[in-house]
Amino acid sequence: MNVANTERPAAYPADIDAIVAGQHGNPFVVLGMQGGDGQPVAVNAFAPQATEIEVLDRKSGKVAGTLSRIHPEGFFSAVLEGRKERFDYRLRMKSGDQSWEIEDPYRFPPVLGELDEYLLGEGRHHDQYQKLGAHPRAMEGVEGVAFAVWAPNARRVSVVGEFNAWDGRRHPMRKRLGAGVWELFIPGLKRGEVYKYEIIGAHGERLPLKADPFSFYQEVAPATASIVHGLPEYDWKDQDWLDQRQQRQALDAPMAIYEMHLGSWRTAGDGTPLNYDAIADHLIPYLKDLAFTHVELMPVTEHPFAGSWGYQPIGMFAPTSRFGTPEAFAGFVDRLHQAGLGVIIDWVPAHFPSDAHGLVRFDGTALYEHEDPRLGFHQDWNTLIYNFGRNEVLNFLVASGLFWLDRYHIDALRVDAVASMLYLDYSRKAGEWIPNKHGGNENLEAIEFIKRTNELVYERHPGTQTIAEESTAWPQVSRPIYNGGLGYGYKWNMGWMHDTLSYMQEDPINRRYHHHKMTFGIHYGFSENFVLPLSHDEVVHGKGSMLGKMPGDRWQKFANLRAYYGFMWTHPGKKLLFMGGEFGQEREWNHDQSLDWHLLDDPLHDGLRKLIGDLNRLYQNTPALHELDCDPSGFEWIEHNDADNSVFLFTRKGKDGKPVVVACNMTPVVRSDYQVGVPHGGRWREILNTDADIYGGSNVGNGGHLNALDEPWHGRPASLRLTLPPLGTLVVAPDES
Repeated sequence: MNVANTERPAAYPADIDAIVAGQHGNPFVVLGMQGGDGQPVAVNAFAPQATEIEVLDRKSGKVAGTLSRIHPEGFFSAVLEGRKERFDYRLRMKSGDQSWEIEDPYRFPPVLGELDEYLLGEGRHHDQYQKLGAHPRAMEGVEGVAFAVWAPNARRVSVVGEFNAWDGRRHPMRKRLGAGVWELFIPGLKRGEVYKYEIIGAHGERLPLKADPFSFYQEVAPATASIVHGLPEYDWKDQDWLDQRQQRQALDAPMAIYEMHLGSWRTAGDGTPLNYDAIADHLIPYLKDLAFTHVELMPVTEHPFAGSWGYQPIGMFAPTSRFGTPEAFAGFVDRLHQAGLGVIIDWVPAHFPSDAHGLVRFDGTALYEHEDPRLGFHQDWNTLIYNFGRNEVLNFLVASGLFWLDRYHIDALRVDAVASMLYLDYSRKAGEWIPNKHGGNENLEAIEFIKRTNELVYERHPGTQTIAEESTAWPQVSRPIYNGGLGYGYKWNMGWMHDTLSYMQEDPINRRYHHHKMTFGIHYGFSENFVLPLSHDEVVHGKGSMLGKMPGDRWQKFANLRAYYGFMWTHPGKKLLFMGGEFGQEREWNHDQSLDWHLLDDPLHDGLRKLIGDLNRLYQNTPALHELDCDPSGFEWIEHNDADNSVFLFTRKGKDGKPVVVACNMTPVVRSDYQVGVPHGGRWREILNTDADIYGGSNVGNGGHLNALDEPWHGRPASLRLTLPPLGTLVVAPDES
């Protein structure tokens, strides 16, 4: 080290060397103003961009001293003559003929309060996104940005960006030992600054630059830096929706969910994605016309790889910048709410990708993940599994879930890959996993995380929901925690989806041998609060489109799909359909391409779209079809054993007991004079027929009205003689006109 001669050095040589080398883990004991309380006051600064530095007394405006460059790399220091008490100051820097003034970051007090530090250490700081991350704010009357990041095992953490030439030596942070959080207020920085964290790891290694785990806005991929933004600022106008949300999402409410991928639903003429506002312009009238009640967005949390569809997120607090700013996303949600549409987002707390700028070995150790790959590596997706047993990690994830409900007014979290969290041996062979303390395969720590998240969601945001994508027979997923459940509001019915799709893919001549696949779901249909999902997972990876799964010629494909949708919309359970399924997208979904909207010029495709709209309206306007979706008293088989004719008959009832009767004929043969037992006589009305010509069908039906016979059948006191259309679903109800 080459230190200039000074009478009284204001810093120890070892500290100077460590600052210059970017290795000092406690910069506030070196940089800034030191001494005072009767001791000589010194000021130290590291500024390789300057050739001279003056200390200005803020009160008098006069020069209080000039710092000497005591290290050629740019360490400046001086003891201020005659000063033994600290004072407010600024630094005037010079380089050549240029001169500028700055506030010294190392004169400001800590960013976190003692309560913040305590709650973070306890893992109970559920609003930690208000403190961690990058927050534009004023400190001691000075505007700037407060940074805070958890990296307990790091030796040094610095904020880097264009503002300091990405030089990690210039803005090292203060470590709060109790919480393991590093913090720094950088005066003069504003929204829009690009930044990352430069971290010296636990073993002295310089890690790849890290994006902020609490960034609220990130560069558009493939760029990976965080952007100073702070919490979203938006003037919400959706109070009417929030006031009615609880009843709109209750178990007795109709929920018809349109699942979509923002980037490929519709694109601009040149194939580029639309922004949030433009998507809303098209989406809102489209969904209103089709009478959907909710839209479910595949993950909007920021993610580096578009091909993951968002399911490998890195920015758990940042809506993807691919379509606009955080405020633009807030506006998107607000507009949907004002139009009476609920917003569900897919939320992914099960795993995260191994991109170097992300959470992987964030401070040089397995911080967010497990060290042992038998616990911490997800073999199916080549991703890392969160360490749910670490308080800070659990708190990070819980805070993320609450953040979307709080700051973006999201109505429900659909939690992805729940089964992969619940089981230690998920997708693992013997010897590839570690049993829990009881010797079992249940991930006890993940279970506690799930329960805690659900408890806090319902406690802090009444009227919202959590929905589990859980693919096994784990009991009581959507039952209260106090009754031994996991506490979700709803669960996707994956078994129903697999069974019924398998049935529908059979040639109708063979369906008699698979009849039970359409009826089996009722055996467990009320063990959970179910959503019936025909999701994106069923139209990718070689599975073909919904229309493509159907057997037969072109007409039969459409008829099969119409009949299937009729069965689904009248079956107990809330409804979910992936985009494109509503009009019969012919090719498999491709996240890089828009849906094939030109298909709506074809009457068969447009007829299918009209059917979905009418099914949604029927579902919403008919209490019998939704009020007891999750209650066995709302469903009764009339005939579920007519395998030879592939006919299914059942009754749905509402709270008032008023019935509708559903008849499904899953063969291309017209069933004339088919006798169906009904609960009472009188006049009945055909209220929906999936074979109607307006939908592209053959228009075989019952002329709209029917008179029940006083002839008992199927154990009912009266009966109807129906004409069942080929590959069609009928819905009939008592005529009250």
